[in-house]
Amino acid sequence: MSESPVSPRRRERFDAPISASEVAATRQATYRANVLPPRVFHDRSIFDYEMDNWYAGGWVSVGREENALAPGQYFLASVAGENMIVVRGNDGVLRAFYNVCRHRGAVIVEEACGTAPRFQCPYHAWIYDLDGKLRQPRHTELLEGFDPGEWGLIEARCGVWQGIVYLDLSGDAPALETFLGDVVPNFARFDLGALREAGHFDYDVAANWKALIENYEECYHCPGVHPQLNKITPYNMGEYLPWNGPFIGSYMEVLPEYETLSLSGEAAGRPAIPGMTDEDEKRVYYFAIWPNQLLSLHPDYLMLHWLTPMAPDRTLVRCAWFFDPAEMAKDSFDPSDAIEFWDMTNRQDWHVCELQQQGTRSRAYTAGRYSAIESSVHGFDLMVADRYANDGVITPQHRIAKQASDAALKDRAKSMAKSRAAD
Repeated sequence: MSESPVSPRRRERFDAPISASEVAATRQATYRANVLPPRVFHDRSIFDYEMDNWYAGGWVSVGREENALAPGQYFLASVAGENMIVVRGNDGVLRAFYNVCRHRGAVIVEEACGTAPRFQCPYHAWIYDLDGKLRQPRHTELLEGFDPGEWGLIEARCGVWQGIVYLDLSGDAPALETFLGDVVPNFARFDLGALREAGHFDYDVAANWKALIENYEECYHCPGVHPQLNKITPYNMGEYLPWNGPFIGSYMEVLPEYETLSLSGEAAGRPAIPGMTDEDEKRVYYFAIWPNQLLSLHPDYLMLHWLTPMAPDRTLVRCAWFFDPAEMAKDSFDPSDAIEFWDMTNRQDWHVCELQQQGTRSRAYTAGRYSAIESSVHGFDLMVADRYANDGVITPQHRIAKQASDAALKDRAKSMAKSRAAD
């Protein structure tokens, strides 16, 4: 990561517009806790605080390195309302720049992705090299005190883990792998960066970004909302994983008669992706990585969601599917069964999240209670609540994982007892 010649103007960080006392009921053990106060899903000042202090205050996932592998390849990303260019330089270094001309502030790059030998502002044709350096603009030779070397594009920190690109607008977050914590060793046996995209869908969801992550973190809703998914990975068959870092991790078990999550439950002849153990081949791993990355690893493919908050009640979501390139090269390769399965499941999720967004606006609604199998939702909400409170207290997340595992085991035992009684 090269140093930017000028630091970007940063908004002053301010106290959260929600007090520690307002989230005190959430910062309890799961079996005593209340869910987050409803106004955190609707209040514009809270949303602005989250963007300025969380999304612009540390590492945020923005895309895949495979979209900028060759010199000049770039893609655009949005972080906390900032338009960013992620580009591969002629020196092979991946960099990120604010997509803003240093002359009169025009947006430089308009196409979402592509390849360019350099960047030229469409307004007054100021030209920047791929490393962000400004070439001498026309009619600036006689300017006093103007050095083109001091007027290059403003750079942001850029890092890559397992092929996933992260940006840090603050410039003072810890090293990326330090930030990710235990998520790094959890996936060390895989080379997810070697997988390649087979397709993606973009969704515009009328719900708060936190509601979407809460939904991802539980399968309490699966029997009613996702009967197709629940048939292959039953909602009460799985475990929450202990963790240390800004993420919540778990897995669901694939029933013996199925191979993966797809419309047919079959993998269409695809073997497990490299690195999978025999145990892995009967699991689907789900990781929500703070603040906006949902990582779902199936036996034969990887699915990634990127959340881009646009407003308190609007979130853009990109969902993409990645497979072993050796499988993709085969004439028989057809990922549609898996992609269509998850497009259906995504839309089912977005619908109930939008219903939650509508209902929590009601004067009649007060913060509810977690069910016994929603400890992972509580774990994410604790990340949120601790950051609102900003009082130096970090709720131990391992406690939440143990509670969730204990609850899952109790529920499974009850289900088995009922089945035996029915027989």
